[in-house]
Amino acid sequence: MNAPLPEETSTAEVSPKVRRFDGRHLRSERTRQLMIEAYLQLVEEKGRMPTATEIAQRAGYSVRSIFERFPDLDALSLATADYAIAAGQAQATAQDVDGDRAARISSHVRTRAEACERWLPLWRILTSPATQDQVAALAMRVQAVRQANVERIELMYRRELATLAPEAREQLLVVLATLTSFESWEQMRTGSFGLSTDAAESVWRSAIDRMLPTA
Repeated sequence: MNAPLPEETSTAEVSPKVRRFDGRHLRSERTRQLMIEAYLQLVEEKGRMPTATEIAQRAGYSVRSIFERFPDLDALSLATADYAIAAGQAQATAQDVDGDRAARISSHVRTRAEACERWLPLWRILTSPATQDQVAALAMRVQAVRQANVERIELMYRRELATLAPEAREQLLVVLATLTSFESWEQMRTGSFGLSTDAAESVWRSAIDRMLPTA
């Protein structure tokens, strides 16, 4: 009888170990995800950074399990910010980029408003002075989100922006980015104005249309 090839023996021995490792890895990643989701739920409910005990109770794990996967709460905060940024980008796919002016404004405002409505509670935490001082790396995440807003404006209104001189173009970008910021949305929705989402979107559409030059 022929002896089994070395490759056959190696494959038979290694495969079960690989499958077991993958299973543990997937479970660990799922646990991390549940902790991040618990963090987000608590931020939305309480309006502040949650404690390790609160996160553990909401996720259904022990506090020890959190620190087996994250060195500290700062690391969990960063992981949550990264998750939220990635999810926000995935949900905010640009649409009607080649549409007429009204279609582009409407699409941009709708997408931006949905992002602000969904992520505003976390944004308050990420941009609070206390959190910024505690987790310095969050400042880079905040800046990346702000820059992404500017890039979306440049994409959606490139026809109109192309008609402006460089200085005027940069000034308009600053104004439009400020207008469509999380802070602006919060003032319209939860500040003294108390607008509905539809009314707030209408304000943005009208203001953007008035600011943009004719293409």
